[in-house]
Amino acid sequence: MQDRKRNMPGRHLPGLVLAACLAMAAVIPAQATKKDVEEAREKAHSLEAEKKKVEETLQKLESLKSDVAAYVKELDASLHELDQELEGLEAQIGQKEADIAKADEELAQARQVEAKQYDAMKLRIKYMYEQGKTSYLDMLFQSESLVQMMNRAEYIQKISQYDRQKMEDYEAAKEAVEVYEERLTREHSRLLDLQGQTEAKRQSMEILLAQKNQELKNFESQIDSTQDQISAYEKDILAQEAKVKQLEEEIRRKEEEARKAAEEAGKRYNTVSLGNIKFIWPCPSSKRVTSGFGGRVAPTQGASTQHQGIDIGAASGSAIQASAAGTVVIATYSYSAGNYIMVNHGGGVFTVYMHCSQLLASEGQQVSQGQTIAKVGSTGYSTGPHLHFGIRAGGKYVDPADYVSP
Repeated sequence: MQDRKRNMPGRHLPGLVLAACLAMAAVIPAQATKKDVEEAREKAHSLEAEKKKVEETLQKLESLKSDVAAYVKELDASLHELDQELEGLEAQIGQKEADIAKADEELAQARQVEAKQYDAMKLRIKYMYEQGKTSYLDMLFQSESLVQMMNRAEYIQKISQYDRQKMEDYEAAKEAVEVYEERLTREHSRLLDLQGQTEAKRQSMEILLAQKNQELKNFESQIDSTQDQISAYEKDILAQEAKVKQLEEEIRRKEEEARKAAEEAGKRYNTVSLGNIKFIWPCPSSKRVTSGFGGRVAPTQGASTQHQGIDIGAASGSAIQASAAGTVVIATYSYSAGNYIMVNHGGGVFTVYMHCSQLLASEGQQVSQGQTIAKVGSTGYSTGPHLHFGIRAGGKYVDPADYVSP
């Protein structure tokens, strides 16, 4: 009779249920995803969309090919737009990578909780089977009184509640892991999409830059028969020079007024000279000078053979820093110089930074030495990413190599 009771289905019933649930919960279904296919599809979609935009841009530019200034200006505007979009995408990628790192950390914590709950349940089951000598029904039937039976029934109920709570805790931990895994998958998918868009836009920039360089070469081959493009280039340079001279005169006038005011007040007016300014190298990422100051062979037809600065070859998007502290007096676009900045350092001393892909300082802004004021590019009359850096003193340009080195 006793043996039959021990073999009854009631023996360790909560433990059996717990073990069965644990075994079922531990089974993780294989995920038959199409991740690689989806990634390839997203990438192809991004590339196709960018290809269409580039084709539309080039088609719009076709009518401007007869006017090199208008062509270069319009193409630079398109490249600037792409550069802005790339910057936005890179910022999103940085944020998404941070989100993924956080999701990874949360997933790892959730998996630790799940593992602890799983191990605790296994120990509970092992203990019940190793230590249990009497089934719950045996305990009830062997009660010597009704009071003892009621006490034992309450004890069995509490054990069952404990086991159910353990099971619920494990299920909650397992669900948390699934939620974090799903979130991580979504974040990775979004990151891949952003990376695909970035790659597509970089390819678009390369295509447009190659097209620009090709057209500049075409213009060069036509210059022998017409001087129109040379005239347009020179006209733009003269316009820049006139603006600079006007600024210099205005600044000189204000400095003279300040000097006289100081003298009238019986104070000494501190003058600034080129020798008093300590310049730093304007392009930290590169020390490669591709063209020096003064006489040279023009890199492109129409470009100056009397180079008014030095060219520093660097990757597009590299930081350009202010060589000395001062005030930005020009921050604009020019067909010949592209996006460029001019900084006034006082005493008739200026520095100029040309062919930038992006300007990060505006007219009237005070900048400190070493502050990033622009990014390297190939805007204007340029066939490759570089920084044209010039130093102007007393109304003329001087060799930067005499005042600054990498």
